[in-house]
Amino acid sequence: MAKKIGIMGGTFNPIHFGHLLLAEQAMEAYDLDEVLFIPSGNPYMKDADPIVSGDIRAKMIELALEEHPYFRLSTIELERKGPTYTYETLEELKEKNSECTYFFITGADSLLTMETWKNPERIFKNCVVIASVRGTGTEEKIRKIATHLIYEYKADVHILPTRFIDLSSSEIRHRISEGKSVRYMLPEKVREYIYENGLYRNV
Repeated sequence: MAKKIGIMGGTFNPIHFGHLLLAEQAMEAYDLDEVLFIPSGNPYMKDADPIVSGDIRAKMIELALEEHPYFRLSTIELERKGPTYTYETLEELKEKNSECTYFFITGADSLLTMETWKNPERIFKNCVVIASVRGTGTEEKIRKIATHLIYEYKADVHILPTRFIDLSSSEIRHRISEGKSVRYMLPEKVREYIYENGLYRNV
């Protein structure tokens, strides 16, 4: 039977419990065999804050995933030179494992802008999209854009109601830079690694 593989993409600058909970909920809801966490290499849509190196972000992901048997780190985008595009990642994965079905797990905000991403038709051709909605009153808007993408691109889009966790990597970075605690916002091994290596102190 073909494997069902989830994809969690992003800068993961740093990875936190919000990322992990979304992956877990998607895995459970869609009976995924595993979830790949794919840190972006040189994202063409960059954060306002500096992004720590790919090797450091990959190490933090490794630490965060240590105790989960079905979460995996993939460095496919870190190994690619130049800007990283989602459509290229999906095509490379499909080329290597054509029998697998890939489920691209994303937040509601990203679904609203996916049509503006590079070659969106090639994204939708190679994956099922799982868009999380956190009960913030945007579900109707998300369902409308999903209907549009299904009609315009023959996309396979699913809405996943998720438990709301008000966390963001940017908030974590700024709390660290201000000397505030980030305990219970991200895995303890990741937090220790950040402090041991002096990350995000000058954001």
